[in-house]
Amino acid sequence: MYLILFDCDGTLVDSQETILHGLEVGFADVGLPMPGRREALSIVGLSLERAFAQLVGPEHQDKVGRMAAAYRASKQQRRAQGLDFDPLYPGAREAVDRIGQRGDVLMGLATGKARRGVDHMLKVHDLEGRFITIQTADTSPSKPHPDMILRAMGETGAGRDRTVMIGDTSFDMQMARAAGAHAVGVTWGYHDGAALAAAGADLVIDTFAELEAALAARLGWALENS
Repeated sequence: MYLILFDCDGTLVDSQETILHGLEVGFADVGLPMPGRREALSIVGLSLERAFAQLVGPEHQDKVGRMAAAYRASKQQRRAQGLDFDPLYPGAREAVDRIGQRGDVLMGLATGKARRGVDHMLKVHDLEGRFITIQTADTSPSKPHPDMILRAMGETGAGRDRTVMIGDTSFDMQMARAAGAHAVGVTWGYHDGAALAAAGADLVIDTFAELEAALAARLGWALENS
């Protein structure tokens, strides 16, 4: 069996605006100025505490816990009000549907989101039950530590040579490399193709329509599963 792991933010769902809102809440809570959009979004993929720690620098590490708590509280409140909706990227559902229909594939998620956020995403997009293994920041160290992929392989019995991580950041590519898995980078998220290639991507694609061919090229499977 092949194990195909997807990142969430920046890969399956376009979460830029809701992430920026949460970051703004965190910075406002401790009275620090919000960084520019590009810098702020550069940390997407990291666990929340590590993301804030990177953004505020060494002089404000004591504020990280409070900022992360404010972010999470804002997320929970907005979801309860029906305000946080991250749309799927074009072609995401179709790609998940097609790959999930293969008899030789197991699908999973490996994301810096908390499990609560993942469950919300799966529910609003009617994707519950599609992913046999779900690895989150609740139970693993932040990317690029390989623990998420190693756990997913352990849960499914998939070998490294049959495991692929699909993600939009250099953290995803580095995580895959550290785990000994294949890495496919996507350019519609938060890091560009050059950064993904430099971080170890085996292949970089620009649309979901290219994904199956990329997997076939990397794994040697037939495009039509017989």
